[in-house]
Amino acid sequence: MKLTGNTILITGGGSGIGLAFAERFIQAGNTVIVTGRREKVLQSAKEKLPSLITRASDLNVESDRTALFDWVMENYPDVNVLVNNAGTQQRFSVLKADAKNDWHYYNNEIKTNIEAPFHLSMLFAPYFAAKESAAILNVTSGLAFTPFAIAPIYSATKAALHSFTMSLRLQLSETSVEVIEVAPPAVNTDLGGLGLHSNGEPLDDFADGIFKGLEEGKAEIGYGTSVARLRMSRDDIDAYAANMYQATKNMI
Repeated sequence: MKLTGNTILITGGGSGIGLAFAERFIQAGNTVIVTGRREKVLQSAKEKLPSLITRASDLNVESDRTALFDWVMENYPDVNVLVNNAGTQQRFSVLKADAKNDWHYYNNEIKTNIEAPFHLSMLFAPYFAAKESAAILNVTSGLAFTPFAIAPIYSATKAALHSFTMSLRLQLSETSVEVIEVAPPAVNTDLGGLGLHSNGEPLDDFADGIFKGLEEGKAEIGYGTSVARLRMSRDDIDAYAANMYQATKNMI
C-alpha cells in the first residue's frame, strides 16, 4: 500500500499497537482517525498527537459500528484505509469458567475480535473498491496459527480473522483494495490486563518492523516469533502449541 496521502481509520487506536500505528502514519503524511470506547484514552492520545482525529464508539454494538461508518462517510469521505486493530484477550480455564451465568463476559471477546472487524470490513469494502487506491489491514496474531490454550477464545477469534482476511483478499483481488494481515507476536502492551505482556516485543520496535513490511509491499506481515509461525507445518504447530500450554497452564 502507499504509505502517504491516505485518510486512515484505526479501531482501538487510542493506545497500544493502534496508537503506535497512528503515530507512524501521521509522521508519514496521512490523515488519521482513531476510535475506541474510552473518552479519556482518546483524549490522552490526542494530547500526544494533536492532529489525531478521535471518535468514541463501542464496536461491540452493531448500531455504533454503522454510526461510525456513516460519520466517517459524512465527515471524511476521502477515507481509503481501514485498520481493524481493536482486540481483547481473556485467559481462563474452561473447567472453571461460569459459562451459564457469565457468557456475556466471554462473548464480548467474540464481538470485539470477530464481529466488529468482519462488519466494518464489509461496510467499507464496497466504498473502497471505487477508490483509486485503498487498503484494509486486519491485525490478527501469531496465535491465529499456534493457539495459546489458556486464551482459547482469543486464539480462535484470531484464526477466524486470518481466514476471513484470506477470503477478503481473494474477493477484492480484482479491485484497487489491498488486503493486508498483520500478525503480531506478544507485544509489550496492556492487552488482556496490565503486565501480562511485559516480556513481549518492545512496542516501538514492533511498529517499526511492521511499517518496514508495509514499505516492502507484503500481504502478510509478522514480527519476531510470529514470522516463522505464519508458515509452520501442522506437526510443528501441534508441538509449539503443546509446549506453550505446558509452560503456562498453571497461570489459569
